[in-house]
Order: sequence, then C-alpha cells, then structure tokens
Amino acid sequence: MPSLPLLVRQGGRAAALAPGRGRSGTGARPAGVYPTRSIIDTSYSAHFMDFKRSSIPSSMQKLVVTKLSPSFREAVSVRTVPVPTPGDAELLIRNRFVGINASDINYSAGRYDPSLKPPFDAGFEGVGEVVGLGLSASSRYTVGDSVAYFGSGAFAEYTVVPAKETVPVPSVKPEFLTLLVSGATAYIALKRLGDLTKGETVLVTAAAGGTGQFAVQFAKRAGCHTIGTCSSNEKAGFLKSIGCDRPINHTAEDVSKTLRNEFPQGIDVIYESVGGSTLELAVNNLANKGRLIVIGFISGYQSASGIPPFRGATLPVKLLQKSASVRGFFLPHFLGDYREALSSMMQMFAKGELVCKVDCGETEPEGRFVGLESVFRAVDYMYAGKNVGKVVVEVTPAGVSNSKL
Repeated sequence: MPSLPLLVRQGGRAAALAPGRGRSGTGARPAGVYPTRSIIDTSYSAHFMDFKRSSIPSSMQKLVVTKLSPSFREAVSVRTVPVPTPGDAELLIRNRFVGINASDINYSAGRYDPSLKPPFDAGFEGVGEVVGLGLSASSRYTVGDSVAYFGSGAFAEYTVVPAKETVPVPSVKPEFLTLLVSGATAYIALKRLGDLTKGETVLVTAAAGGTGQFAVQFAKRAGCHTIGTCSSNEKAGFLKSIGCDRPINHTAEDVSKTLRNEFPQGIDVIYESVGGSTLELAVNNLANKGRLIVIGFISGYQSASGIPPFRGATLPVKLLQKSASVRGFFLPHFLGDYREALSSMMQMFAKGELVCKVDCGETEPEGRFVGLESVFRAVDYMYAGKNVGKVVVEVTPAGVSNSKL
C-alpha cells in the first residue's frame, strides 16, 4: 500500500509530497500518465498553514520545567523550539489566553507525578484558534475554529492537542477559560461530594479567587446560605455582587469569632482551598453531619514540602462527635463528570446566569499580563493574593501575528 502524502514546509507554507517524488516535483512523465491528486494539495495546504494570512513561524516560545522546585521562577525557563506539527487526530492551536492555577507550582515541583523528570512542559489550560489539523481531526474541526482545552503544555505560543480532548467554544474569550479547571472543580466537587440541600449553610474560603467565585455561585443556585472569606473590601464587594450572603474580610475581622457568633450551629458544607490554620478553623466550625471538601492547600504550596502545618491530632474525635466528614477532591479523578459539567456551565454563561470573573492584572504597575513571559508575573500576582477572579494571561492579542518569517 503506498504511503500517504507528507506535509512539509516550503517558504513558511506547507506543501504535499506525493509518494516517490522529490521536493521539486519536476520530472518528465511518460505519455498518458497523470499524477494522482494528493489528499492535501498545495492550494489547501497553503490555507491549512496560513490562517488569516499570518504564516505559522518555524519556531515559537514555550515554558518548560527545567528544574524541580516550588519556586515557579526557579523551576521554569523560556525555551525557543520548533512549532510542532499536528498528527492525524490532533489540532495545532495558536493560544490566545492561558489560565494560571495554584497547582502550576505543584506541577513544577514534581509533586503530581514523581516519575516525571525535567524537562517537561508547563501549563494546564488554554483557549485559542485552530491553525492546523490532521486529516481525521478535520471531520470535527476546521482552520479558524475557536477551541478550549485542559491538558499539559498550555504555556506556549502554539500547542498540539488531541482533537478529542478539546472543547469547541463560540469565540476566543478568556471567560471560557475560567470554566476548564476552576469552574469544573467547583461544579463537580459540590455536586459529587457536597450533597447540598436547600437551606444549608456553605462556607467558601478564598471565595473571590478563580474557583471560589464558582463555588459561591453554585451553592447559591442550590438554595444555600453562602459565606465567603476574602482579603480585602474590594473582594468582599465582588462577592456580594455574585450573591454571597456574608462576605468576611479576614484582614478586618476575626473569622472564627464571626462564625461562632453568627452561625452557632456550625456550617453544613465547607469548600476549602487554603489549608493550615484555615483548615483547622473549618474543622472546628463544622455542623453536625457537616461535610468539609478539601480542594487544595495553597498556603503551603511554596514551601519545600508543599504541605502547610496542620494540628490534626484531635481530628478523629471532632469528626466523630459531629458525625462529620472530610472529603478530598482532585479533578483528574472525576473526569467522567467533566463533559456534563462543562456543558452545563457554558449554558449558564450563555444565558447570563453565571459570572466568570477574569483578572488579567489590569491594575498592576507593569500593566496587563500580555505575552508568554508575563506568566511569571501572573503566578507571583496570584500567590500575593491580589487577584479578583481567575488569573489569565493573554498570550497572543487578537489580530497580532507572531510570525518570524
């Protein structure tokens, strides 16, 4: 069986080579013998690799973990590499926006997969345009389609992603990016582990952050009384705007005292992402049959161990006395729920029923997070607790080509 034509670059564009022919494609043919049509002919391939008259460059930048460290700046380097070519069932995506997650530094520290050794690519989620695709992937997508994805290697100007792991979106908006990890975590965790009942009280820690904003809204949609901790009056105002019944600015009031005074019967469900002393406070304020969902412990991620100190010697007693429970949630363990969650959230957003707050660092002295190298600033910004909503970096502004040809 003859091999399929090979797509190669010629002058920044792609050209198809039929089997048994050289690059020039010039050579006398016997009379009456005509070349077969390539599956990807020259006219199509020029469009295939030349989206909106912006030739795909031969090289690009991406962020690579070159050293295991909880310090993102120490662990990650900017590398110039060839732009990858999509395989048969893959898409080549020009990233427009990428999302920053607290777990980015857990990944760069090698905590998720100890067998993974540097160098490896960084970044979990992106949204952008399809600028190249394989033959079987073309049954679902075409050049110019807007897609979002949740997978490794997002911190790059271009990323190759299996078509089956992408989600079509109406447009390249950063709001869709907020749903991929942050929104999905809140949606699935509360649905599967929260067992929410109308009239219950729900406490969300770091409520004005990327995932906290969604936990507040989903708890409110379930008919619960929502409480959210935050670190500024600005964040408290944002929480009120998305329906939080009782924002608590922990820099201005004692959270433990507030909870004891205003909610003496305890809290039914706690969505907790800070860890350490905040986790201790959460345990101490659980109601009878309360459910504490641990989705992370960001207060310890920058330490050598990645785990903040926690005084848990009396935890079994406290849980037993209240018939309460502590439940851990890690999104990759619930991928069977992912499609439904994403579809539901996108419908809510389209109907104006879900706020997807994005923070691109507009108030920063150095300006918005634009360009791949600003990922470092964005990570620092999030860990300084400055963000209101999901931290997002604009990798490639609309209408701007990063062609080097």
